[in-house]
Amino acid sequence: MATGEENPKAGAGRWLLAIIPLAVFLALAGVFYSQLEKGGASRDLPSVLIGKPAPVTELAPLEGLTQDGKQVPGLSAGMFKGQVTLLNVWASWCVPCRQEHPILFELAKDKRFQLIGMNYKDASDNALRFLGSLGNPFSAVGVDPNGKMAIEWGVYGVPETYLIGKGGMIALKHVGPIDPEILQNKIMPAIEKALAQPAS
Repeated sequence: MATGEENPKAGAGRWLLAIIPLAVFLALAGVFYSQLEKGGASRDLPSVLIGKPAPVTELAPLEGLTQDGKQVPGLSAGMFKGQVTLLNVWASWCVPCRQEHPILFELAKDKRFQLIGMNYKDASDNALRFLGSLGNPFSAVGVDPNGKMAIEWGVYGVPETYLIGKGGMIALKHVGPIDPEILQNKIMPAIEKALAQPAS
């Protein structure tokens, strides 16, 4: 006989249905937060391009970016052959790019390899202001305004850095900003190894 009173079991079931999604969300959020606190496993995301030729890259220069009165060149496919190259993917709107910029200047001092940049999904005026304010460590900068070339490289976000050996093969991918520890323990050892290998 109906009494108008709610069945306690039915009320408990609805409460459980409401709380389970919240518990799952909180558990996932905890995992993601833990990864961020550890520096993020994203830095070590594997790249299917490691050991494969660098994508054919033709990008126009950042117009107005000059060095010694000459336009800094864009990126071309031939520039990866015969020398070790460090390619940094950056943008003016990227806060970690600003943080790693002094490290790029340190890398640019080493003339045994070339440091080049890919400007990702950026407005040219903003990119010019960024380099005008912080300085330009790159010997070449190509613009990728819609991110199509970055897709070919497997870019997840910015900043990202790729090491290309003398034979044009990708030897290393680093996701995230380069800090002094990463420079010493990851980037420089990989560069030294690439420099020691003969050009194929």
